[in-house]
Amino acid sequence: MTVWGTGSLENEHAAAFVAEVVQDGAYALAEAFDVALDPDNDLLDAEEGHRALAAAEILAAVLTGDTASLTDAGLRAWVQGVNPAELAHLRPTALEALDRVLGPASELPDLWEESDDAEAWREDVQRLRAELG
Repeated sequence: MTVWGTGSLENEHAAAFVAEVVQDGAYALAEAFDVALDPDNDLLDAEEGHRALAAAEILAAVLTGDTASLTDAGLRAWVQGVNPAELAHLRPTALEALDRVLGPASELPDLWEESDDAEAWREDVQRLRAELG
């Protein structure tokens, strides 16, 4: 996993996901949450966890209007063009997906525990959870 920071959009999987959102819009967000919550997956792998975190970050930007964490110009334009009321229904699903990413059936917490930035990563996810909650 190539990671350059603890933020939800600071890894290679999130960067690829941003391109999907710019192309497919809200469908990509919903799909990332659905995959994270798929009951047939006993373990949420790191890639899907990163995608769910990125989707939650993007949803939070849409709902709050705060695009400061969005470095991709195409994504920022998409977020600014979306009516927040049209995506508000994704909030509970995003929160569930965040819980799954942080839970014992997720690969990401284990991977982060092996780094010096584990606490910063958890704090960022909790910040994101608070923004959506």
